[in-house]
Amino acid sequence: MTPGEEIAIRVDQTLTQDATGTLVMQELEAMNLDRAQTEVSVQYVDHNLLQADEKNAEDHAFLRSACRRYGLWFSKPGNGVSHPTHMKRFGKPGKTLIGSDSHTCAGGSLGMLAIGVGGLEVASGIAGEPLYLRMPEIWGIRLEGELPQWVSAKDVILEMLRRHGVKGGLNRIIEYHGPGLASLTAMDRHVIANMGAELGATASVFPADDAVREFLRAEGREDDFSELVAEDADYDVTDEIDLSALEPLIAKPSSPGNVVPVREVAGEPVSQVVIGSSANPGLRDFAIAAAIVKGRQTGDAVSFDVNPSSREIFADLTKMGATLDLISAGARIHQAGCMGCIGMGQAPAAGANSLRTFPRNFPGRSGTKEDSVWLCSPETAAAAALTGVITDPRDLPEKVGVEYPELDLPEESTVNTDMLVAPLEADEAQSEELVRGPNISALPDFEPLPDRIEAPVLLKVGDDISTDEISPAGARALPFRSNIPKLAEFTYTQVSEDYPERAKKIAESTGHVIVAGENYGQGSSREHAAITPRYLGLHAVIAKSFARIHWQNLANFGVLALEFTNADDYDRIDEDDTLVLDGLRDLLPGGPDAEVHNTTKDEKYPLRHRLSERQVEAVLAGGRIPLLARR
Repeated sequence: MTPGEEIAIRVDQTLTQDATGTLVMQELEAMNLDRAQTEVSVQYVDHNLLQADEKNAEDHAFLRSACRRYGLWFSKPGNGVSHPTHMKRFGKPGKTLIGSDSHTCAGGSLGMLAIGVGGLEVASGIAGEPLYLRMPEIWGIRLEGELPQWVSAKDVILEMLRRHGVKGGLNRIIEYHGPGLASLTAMDRHVIANMGAELGATASVFPADDAVREFLRAEGREDDFSELVAEDADYDVTDEIDLSALEPLIAKPSSPGNVVPVREVAGEPVSQVVIGSSANPGLRDFAIAAAIVKGRQTGDAVSFDVNPSSREIFADLTKMGATLDLISAGARIHQAGCMGCIGMGQAPAAGANSLRTFPRNFPGRSGTKEDSVWLCSPETAAAAALTGVITDPRDLPEKVGVEYPELDLPEESTVNTDMLVAPLEADEAQSEELVRGPNISALPDFEPLPDRIEAPVLLKVGDDISTDEISPAGARALPFRSNIPKLAEFTYTQVSEDYPERAKKIAESTGHVIVAGENYGQGSSREHAAITPRYLGLHAVIAKSFARIHWQNLANFGVLALEFTNADDYDRIDEDDTLVLDGLRDLLPGGPDAEVHNTTKDEKYPLRHRLSERQVEAVLAGGRIPLLARR
């Protein structure tokens, strides 16, 4: 296992969610799969929950029928966000888990190797294929001390982002260790592991120790515990965090890496506070907010929104009386699910500050084009809800007379296994038909990569372009996740409103190329961000560097990902320049080096690719699906 070399690992478990799962099920159909080959595969419905018309309901019916046909578990709408629900019901130390959601890495909180990947990787895993990836470096983070009052697990991962930014974890697996772990519960660790995705990390891993045993015991699954701890481990890269020295932190708009102390921005007016999401999904995260606002009213200019992360956690919150405390303080209680995190409702007013316990604040992700979203802990969020301005929660005793709450959480969790629908027996599943509504299109067939690409640069973008900017979330676009031709109309519209129209005009003649800066495709694992530009005629992306999941997704759907050998050459290319890549069918299998000719300026720039032989085969074939179907 040499860092940088391609490896393959067995897939024990998979998860999919509805915003990405419909494509996964279509891919299983295209691959002629008979039955899931994994130990556990679960389809959650947690993203596209608002049913303003028939589209989302059609997706849900399709997903249920596909689970019945292919042998997957099915979690109905409103059961909960996939990551904490999977952790509570299916997570096991030592197992591998891949999911078509970048925050699948939250499973590392239980000592799993949990990796977010594109949908086609998940479909392949369900079909019994291994997961291929480049062996990451292992980054050991030693934790010392204990978190002080008013500081929680969200501040730990925000500290990591403050130090290292959104590219700090690229091609690394983070392993947390040290005496500081003793004070972090399994759900605290979930908060930290979840947002490892924002660092660009392949995965985050915690040991399976007494905290994990206690979590599984509370869930009625202690028999699933097995101890996994690091002993005398060496790491490729190291860092250390003294938990006792941390203070409340907040990520300013519009990047999870734009982190500052809360006191540095205190006093900024706030119009919305949202608590929930996979980034702060534990009972403690809701209970601490409820205890802070108990007996008080939130600011009259503040919309205080609460999205329970699962039915089970909502039940525990209600048994504690905390739901009543939240409602009495002015909270708006929404259904269990991702909701505003993916822009499915709860869109803020343009330019108005929205504080959220979410993992991401990329531009426009909230559903509002000119949004101003901040990421923070439940303590900081509740403080702002009370005061109407960004407030360091340590100042609450003086400002509003709220002392730090001591929580009395139940020792045993509410367990509702009936809310999950088990797979059908194999013989019964054979007769199941997929329920396909009119909004569910077939996967497009893509032609093999041409030997010569001569095409204009239709778009030139900067650093850290996210998949939210390529294929936007939000209530307008998300209902079309199963309809590629329609979804393509939203592609890149946050960056260039006429991109889809311009791309369509030349799709069948020359197609086009995109030129990008560093970390192209960061964020969500949605493979739509590769498929819809490909549908619109994208042949190649030339970038300074790529985010891991999107780089793989491009290869999976036949888009050539190339990197500048000399980063300065990026500045020499302009939009509408014509680029030529020639002899690709011989060039790509021959090695990593390539060259592009800018015929507009009559200049040539050296390039390289990092594709394995397996990926080169897929790109040349126009994608992996035809190769997998033949196998």
